[in-house]
Amino acid sequence: MATFFLNGQKRHLCSMHDQRPEILLETPDWIAVNKPSGLLTIPDRHNHDLPTVKGWLEHKYGPVFTVHRIDRDTSGLLLFARNEAAHKYLSQLFESRNVEKIYLGIVLGKPISDTGTIAEPIAEHPAKNGTMVVNRKGKMAVTHYKVLEAFNHYSLLEFNIETGRTHQIRVHAKHMGHPIAADPLYGNRKPVFLSDFKRNVKLGKFTEQENPLLSRLALHAYKIKFTDMDSKVVELEAPLYKDMRALVNQLERNGR
Repeated sequence: MATFFLNGQKRHLCSMHDQRPEILLETPDWIAVNKPSGLLTIPDRHNHDLPTVKGWLEHKYGPVFTVHRIDRDTSGLLLFARNEAAHKYLSQLFESRNVEKIYLGIVLGKPISDTGTIAEPIAEHPAKNGTMVVNRKGKMAVTHYKVLEAFNHYSLLEFNIETGRTHQIRVHAKHMGHPIAADPLYGNRKPVFLSDFKRNVKLGKFTEQENPLLSRLALHAYKIKFTDMDSKVVELEAPLYKDMRALVNQLERNGR
């Protein structure tokens, strides 16, 4: 069940539907959405005709304003403004780093330290279009991480980002030697199977090959916290989509 916090009080919202955007909360000034992996936030120069969260919202509500974005392959929380005043206010909050942004990610292996900070500049890769790399000539990026659960081959991490560089968490995770699971750009892109961490997996009677538990980037924009235009503290959470939740459940049962 999705939850949010308003002035410190926890509120419950309706449960989400599989693999399609869900409205977590709407106010006269903004709309909070839980985006599935694989869906663009807004149109980009390479994919003009693909569906987007913004297009989906505008079909339901009319014009909305983009406040921030998350990667196409990342699932989770997005905010859209409903008027120009809210757009200006919320955009400035994000630009001035006055929004707390928490992600959940499943990485390969286990970091040496249970908590840490990666402060490394990020720039466009000089030879690979559409990818980023740690580079001293890039823009400074700061990612704090905490290991929530460690398993034999994977770990569930919480990421708190101070900056919002392109692919920041994915690049920093790779830099520390623990890329996000199933990352097609910065990891091994390999889907996660139960047999990766459990022995003697039995297939169904009519099943010839094992289906993956997760076949997309294991990264989710989980929580944001900010002060709205009425000086109210708002904390929003987006539940994990069922594929990522299923992987966590199986790791807890069989991955230690």
